[in-house]
Amino acid sequence: MLIAVGADHAGYVLKVDVVRFLEELGHEVIDLGTHSTAPVDYPEYAKQVGRAVQGGKAERGVLVCGSGVGACIAANKLRGIRAALCHDTYTAHQGVEHDDVNVLCLGGRVIGLALACDILRTWLAARYSGEPRHQRRVDQILEIERSEAQQTAPS
Repeated sequence: MLIAVGADHAGYVLKVDVVRFLEELGHEVIDLGTHSTAPVDYPEYAKQVGRAVQGGKAERGVLVCGSGVGACIAANKLRGIRAALCHDTYTAHQGVEHDDVNVLCLGGRVIGLALACDILRTWLAARYSGEPRHQRRVDQILEIERSEAQQTAPS
């Protein structure tokens, strides 16, 4: 699987290990930065990862910031991105199976590498079920995106 990965300075250390782990699993990784612990703003990396997924350059994305919250909020502003903050394996697989999550957000200051690897392995193995009740809900999310885009479009 082709996976875009990004982090801010607070997620950098975990991101380095996440990239290594994903490559060890045989995935191709697009590392969109940051590449140090120098302070940067997470929205830029969320945008880059989200755009890679939106544009089909990556099948899924992973974002790491201090808590995971900010990156998740920023990524979800992009149309077609369904980002979820997951700090356990249940949320990781359920988010994909029920909600078609395509960007995983992790908190570099919240979880350690062993748990991050378990979450990643679970998230990557999960597949969207497409069951009618789940598809109905995903369709409702897409309708919210469409209606918001129409309301904010210049006249």
